[in-house]
Parts: sequence; C-alpha cells; structure tokens
Amino acid sequence: MPTLGRSTAHTLVPRTDCVGMGCYPQVMCGRYNINDMPSLDELRIILPLLEEIFTPARRFNVAPGTSIPAVFLPDPEAPPQLDLLWWGYRPEWAGDNAPQPINAKAETVATSRYFKGAFSRHRCLVPANGWYEWITTDHGKQPHYITRTDNRQLWFAGIWARRADDKLGCAIITEPARGPARDVHDRMPLCLTDDSLSLWLDPDLSDRETIRRVVKHVEADVLTHWPVSQRIGNVKNDDASLIEPVSP
Repeated sequence: MPTLGRSTAHTLVPRTDCVGMGCYPQVMCGRYNINDMPSLDELRIILPLLEEIFTPARRFNVAPGTSIPAVFLPDPEAPPQLDLLWWGYRPEWAGDNAPQPINAKAETVATSRYFKGAFSRHRCLVPANGWYEWITTDHGKQPHYITRTDNRQLWFAGIWARRADDKLGCAIITEPARGPARDVHDRMPLCLTDDSLSLWLDPDLSDRETIRRVVKHVEADVLTHWPVSQRIGNVKNDDASLIEPVSP
C-alpha cells in the first residue's frame, strides 16, 4: 500500500523544470506520455459515472506548465469528469509568487500545510501510458521510458486546487521507487490499481489512515523500462519515436 503521511529514509535533492513562463520545483523528472487513452466506454468500466468533458489528444512529451487530462470532481456533489488541469499546483491562498510544485511526496502530502487541504478534499487521477527519467552514465544523462509490461493504462494519484490566477492546478503524488523503477530513479509516480480509482476520488474519504488502508498501488513487477532518444529533453518534440528503444 502507498506510504501516505509516513516518512522514509530516502533523501532527495529537488530539481527544477522550466517550461514557458514558469519554473516548477520537482522531485521526479517532469515528463510523461499519454498516447493510448481508453475509450469512454472502457473508462466507465472502472469509473462508472465518468463524464468526458475533454477528449485527450495523443501526447508523447507532456511537460509541466501545460494543461493535462485528469479525472476529478469539480465539486463534492458532481460525478467525476475527465477534463484539463494545469500541471503546477499552487493553492489560491498562497498567492501568485508561491512555489508551484508538479509533485507532492506521498510521505508528507497528507500533513504538509501546502498540500493537506487538497489531499482531504481535492484528489485527482492523471491517466498516463508511461513516464521518463534520466540515468547518469559515463557518457552523460540517458533518458529511460518506464511503462507497464502489459501495456495497460497507468493512473497517477494527484491533488488539485484552484489557483489565484483561477487555473485549476494539480500535482502528481510520488512515492519511493519500487521494482524495476528503482534502476532509474529513487522516486516514481504513485500508480493506483483500477479498483482503487473510485475510492481515491471519493469525497467522503478524507482521513489519511483510511485512505492508506483502502487505496492500493500497482505491483512493482508490472513495470519495465528501456533507454529512449535524447530528443525527449526538448518539449517541442512530440511523436511516437520518443518511446522507441534506442542503444544507450
């Protein structure tokens, strides 16, 4: 189960990803892809009440500081909807000059003043097919693509909040890397099982320990990774070749 609100021995040096007009502090590299979104009918098998407000386009190089598809409840009485959120979290009360992290650590998201309100009331799901991380080698940094061995959809756990600029901004929750993902980085997105998705969105669930008990992350052995092109480092590149294996 995910370690929500419990510290670990992992120590991290935050990095910053700068895209467009903003810089986004992070503890996991800020790139993922969503190139094969299930149909609405397929999604409703696991999220029966889902409303599709936005049909996602194929994107192989999703970066911070852009609008990303997510499933969330716009208010507690509404059904879950698939719509766009801004990838950069900053609660309205924090003001325009506050940090806008793209990630929140599972160990502290439920207790941090910056995140705990959203964790209790505004949780979301970010669909993905995989994500990218960089490994330092003797020849420089080599990007790797991490995905499922069975090619099934990944669901990143996230939180969202209305920002002072009126955007709905979100952050992806990360946890200590497990299984093959540890080869690449010490953190990974918190990827939820299909039977945890509705529970994660449930507005009646707000207690950290209850959420910890009922929400499950995918087994680590379903993940795999391989080296990919350096072209992923440029956000202007967005095509299928970015996820194809290359010789490191």
